[in-house]
Amino acid sequence: LSYGLYPVKMVVRGDHTSVDFSLAVVPPRTECVVFSIDGSFTASVSVTGRDPKVRAGAVDVVRHWQELGYLIVYITGRPDMQQQRVLAWLAQHNFPHGLVSFADGLSTDPLGHKAVYIKSLMQDHGVLIHAAYGSSKDISVYSSIGLRPNQIFIVGKVSKKHHQQSTVLMEGYAAHLASLMSHGGSRPAQGNARMVLVPRSGFGHSASIRRRRSAKRTISFPASSLPPNYTSEMKKPDRL
Repeated sequence: LSYGLYPVKMVVRGDHTSVDFSLAVVPPRTECVVFSIDGSFTASVSVTGRDPKVRAGAVDVVRHWQELGYLIVYITGRPDMQQQRVLAWLAQHNFPHGLVSFADGLSTDPLGHKAVYIKSLMQDHGVLIHAAYGSSKDISVYSSIGLRPNQIFIVGKVSKKHHQQSTVLMEGYAAHLASLMSHGGSRPAQGNARMVLVPRSGFGHSASIRRRRSAKRTISFPASSLPPNYTSEMKKPDRL
């Protein structure tokens, strides 16, 4: 496969249950921008409520980074059983396409899950994190992977001590976007990252909520984590 982001369906031959996920084929040192979904995008607490309002300018900021050539990575500590509803919410509000990471089942340490996933991208797949967005609870996650305060962008309420550990977007995403678009505010992705042919559209119909007889889940990970000579016909997993 050439560089890009591909939708993949793996079907169990016996009972026809299936697993849907996104397969990213990326060159070494691909630059990414990470967005934590909960709290940073929504004006309310949960993305699983009745159409929570999106923070003004959030979609435009994500699209700005995508148009500069960065691979967009969305992370959440929510279990993968909620993936259809969350992806549908992202699609409904026209968020740009990207990798989405969910916790594997119910997690007692959602922040730990986020840190492990991002560290895996960096250490196992050579991905470079250029910037990361979230709420105050995500500061410890981003600091633990070595990001500097000027790479960590936080929205919402933040304590005074966190002001020294991150860049707080006091005036919201709209003002932040204006800063990014000003001279020297942001740069195009460097190296081979521009070769990643990420779809310019949003999540589209693949993220809509539809009833299926088969059990489904969405997993996103880079191509190098697939086993050699993998096939769409596989043994039935212990749990779907």
